[in-house]
Amino acid sequence: MALPNGEQSSELLNAQAHIWNHLFNFINSMSLKCTIRLGIPNVVHGHGRPMTLSELVDALSNDRAKAHCVCRLMCILVHSDFFVMQKISKNDDEDGYFLTPASRLLVKDNPSSLAPFLLGMLDPILTEPWHYMTECRKAIADAFPDLKCTVFNLPHVVAGLEGNKNSSYVAGDMFEAIPTADVVLLMWILHDWSDEESLRILKKCREAISIENKGGKIIIIDMVLENQKEDDNSIETQLFLDMLMMVLVTGRQRNEKERAKLFFDAGFSDYKISPILGLRSLIEVYP
Repeated sequence: MALPNGEQSSELLNAQAHIWNHLFNFINSMSLKCTIRLGIPNVVHGHGRPMTLSELVDALSNDRAKAHCVCRLMCILVHSDFFVMQKISKNDDEDGYFLTPASRLLVKDNPSSLAPFLLGMLDPILTEPWHYMTECRKAIADAFPDLKCTVFNLPHVVAGLEGNKNSSYVAGDMFEAIPTADVVLLMWILHDWSDEESLRILKKCREAISIENKGGKIIIIDMVLENQKEDDNSIETQLFLDMLMMVLVTGRQRNEKERAKLFFDAGFSDYKISPILGLRSLIEVYP
């Protein structure tokens, strides 16, 4: 992706983050709806002092294994100023969640509560997100005319699609086998899947790379959390996308340490992360 130099490049990437945040702004509303349905404002209000994550999970009678989901939900609500982190006590270094003026308006017994209005305005809406990235096939083929490009996807996705002299469609399941290649490109794929599922995908990618070609590698285009100094808009986008993965699929956004563990566990020897696409990074993984 060719970008202008200097200030224009920065403006373009900031504009991109601005659009993403508007696109995913519904996550703020859905997070609030979830918070009210779980009764979190009421629970924190009734606790009378800052409430730790473990106390909150216990009060919600949630499965302890789901504590990370509550933590991620509260993270975006803290960022949105619906809760604040405060010390449990002067002699305690542990932080807890506490109400803000906004979340006090979501407490059930507050005569000025906006919770009923919010739930009414957010009546269930069914959304079926779908996303196909096969458009990149033509751009790659045009830029590299000698390159043979294979689009690999589920049978019903590529059924009836025809390739050309330097591109083709192959049906299959990436959890079963991936066609042999010099380079395997995964664009916004791994964040859809859990660590266990991502590890299976990476192992299949490792098997697909031509062993005799020392230049073989995996190229991943995805977001890397905390990969560079971000502004508030960038942090908000990351939180939105992480919540999106939690709600819609089994995946998550990952930082470099979490990604590195997956790479090495899958049998790769090295990797390189280049944050050249704004919030997205180009990640090269080597066998």
